[in-house]
Amino acid sequence: MNNSTALQWIANNYATATANRKLLDTLFPADVAAEAQKFHRQIPGFEATPLRRLSALAAKTGVKEILVKDESLRLGLNAFKVLGGSYAIYKRLQQIHAKGQQLAFDEMRSSNLYADGEPQVFVAATDGNHGIGVAWAARELGYKAIIYVHQLTSGARIEAIARQGARVVVVPGTYDDAVREAGADAEKNGWQVISDTSWEGYEEIPAWVMQGYTTMLAEAQQQMKAMAISKPTHVFVQGGVGALAAATVGYFKQLYYDNPPRFVVTEPEAAACLYSSCRIADGKPHSFPGDLDTIMAGLACGDPSPLAWNILRDYADVFITCPDYVAARGMRVYGAPAGADPRVISGESGAVTLGALLTITEPKYAALRQKIGLDKNAQVLLINTEGDTDPQDYLKIVWDGRFPLPENQERI
Repeated sequence: MNNSTALQWIANNYATATANRKLLDTLFPADVAAEAQKFHRQIPGFEATPLRRLSALAAKTGVKEILVKDESLRLGLNAFKVLGGSYAIYKRLQQIHAKGQQLAFDEMRSSNLYADGEPQVFVAATDGNHGIGVAWAARELGYKAIIYVHQLTSGARIEAIARQGARVVVVPGTYDDAVREAGADAEKNGWQVISDTSWEGYEEIPAWVMQGYTTMLAEAQQQMKAMAISKPTHVFVQGGVGALAAATVGYFKQLYYDNPPRFVVTEPEAAACLYSSCRIADGKPHSFPGDLDTIMAGLACGDPSPLAWNILRDYADVFITCPDYVAARGMRVYGAPAGADPRVISGESGAVTLGALLTITEPKYAALRQKIGLDKNAQVLLINTEGDTDPQDYLKIVWDGRFPLPENQERI
């Protein structure tokens, strides 16, 4: 795993010349969040996750607000990904059985939806959280799931998928190899892939996955309004293949098109496919080489989703790559909050945005702060995308101090 002493950042100068409003309107029409919320609210036990207000940390950091959407509490699954997987399965069943008409959750559970009396098999590749979400949704609706993981996926994450009733297939190589094998097996066997990444000829379902994530963003917007905060001025969001980042950027850009927040996309330095695509600056997504070995398992992706990249290319402001210690720092600060701030349990991929925010308060990142206008009036929204999805690794970092700050690193 890499652990250099500085994060890297690049401004997205490509965006102002290429913004594609038609694509934004197609992927994130004005009513999509309401439709996604309507579906998700039918799920038994579904509740909005909390929006945490870290006022003491904001004061220490020199910004007005730090707000954290805490997805560690989503449906007892410890991550947000179930929102995308369940919504995509819903849209696919709606397409097959109801010709686009609305289906209630209980109707989808009915055996009369099965073709020829047999449940359909849903397939996904994952670093952990997406697979759990697809497996959970398939089980709840009475379908089978097969989840493909790469060889570095931790035992704890594999066990969490299996607990949802799915068969787990371990693939040699990286997450991207798992994506390819899942797709090949699904085509051969007539299974349905539910992927959060797109490729040529496969865009509809990844679009539904991203639209499913807007439930979380709409909740956050509603919760901010209840706090008398009209909107965030800045949104820091995790990268990976880009699906969550594109959903976040697309939702808020559509909502505040003429005066949107500043969007900062964070990635591991060992899996920086979005940053690299921005740096190459030809408007196309580019793969990131290497073994993608990072503690941020959910972000260890070498191939961007082309569909997601097009939104990020057009509307993201800055891309940041982070050493592993940045995520570890975020985990520890969430777990040992300042003042009377609430405690947040955050895994490696969930905490990198907080770690990045804390890191760029150092003097050497003054140019970045100036570029995005991060000052005492900033109201920053973060998404804790996951809790302690690997409890043993979580304790090694938070209790035992793995991946400490470098000696020359500024403290708050």
